[in-house]
Amino acid sequence: MKKKMNGYLRVGLILTGFLAALILLGMFWTPYDPQAMSVGPKLSGPSLHHLMGTDKFGRDIFSRVLQGAGTTSVIALSTVAIGAVCGTAIGALTGYFGGLADEILMRLNDALTAFPSILLALVVISILGPGKKRNVILALGLVFIPSFARITRTAFASLRDANYVKSARLMGASPARILLVHILPNTVSVLLPAVTIGFNNAVLAEASMSFLCIGVTPPDASLGYMLSEAQGMLNVPWYVIGTGLMIVLMVFGVGLIGEGLQRRDKGVA
Repeated sequence: MKKKMNGYLRVGLILTGFLAALILLGMFWTPYDPQAMSVGPKLSGPSLHHLMGTDKFGRDIFSRVLQGAGTTSVIALSTVAIGAVCGTAIGALTGYFGGLADEILMRLNDALTAFPSILLALVVISILGPGKKRNVILALGLVFIPSFARITRTAFASLRDANYVKSARLMGASPARILLVHILPNTVSVLLPAVTIGFNNAVLAEASMSFLCIGVTPPDASLGYMLSEAQGMLNVPWYVIGTGLMIVLMVFGVGLIGEGLQRRDKGVA
């Protein structure tokens, strides 16, 4: 029977879809050049010409928010992709085969999980060098691998002795086919909410690092760095509000999708 879409999932998809369309538009077109100075009066309030006003350099805040949201989204999606792919591969192998490799990798996983993720990311960034987008993606991606590995390991370990898996073994299916065709599709209900949580954590982690000026720095723009810039312009609240609101809506929309997916799997309206 087809599962119904609940209110959380519906609202989350609508909100996230709208923001995604806005962010995609901002990657190809913005009302003004986000880096161009004096496109309007300095520190002007919201108007028809500048929806979120301008900053102290006369730059259009709305254009900068669109560009920053695009950068933050790309970093968050890339981070989750690295964490999910690598973590799922590690968790699938250790959960299905077990043995010494499972013990070693899970103890290493526990050791990494014991440290705050931001602290680990800062260590990696300090080694690779701050200020570059690819270094931020790599640092956060590596940090996110342990959480996905643990979730996937638990799911695969619980399914490796299921009747349909035993039947596949008796029919001569290879371990790779069992992992990819028989078990992996049945872990999607566990992995999808983990992906939404991972995306939100990646958005907040990137924003935190860029806010501290150790993540993405100019000429690239990110929402976290823009909040750092807005610190010196608290008398211009629209800069803080516009940037902060975009972060909140991104996290809120994807969070609703994750909650909706969990409720749908549990049969809760």
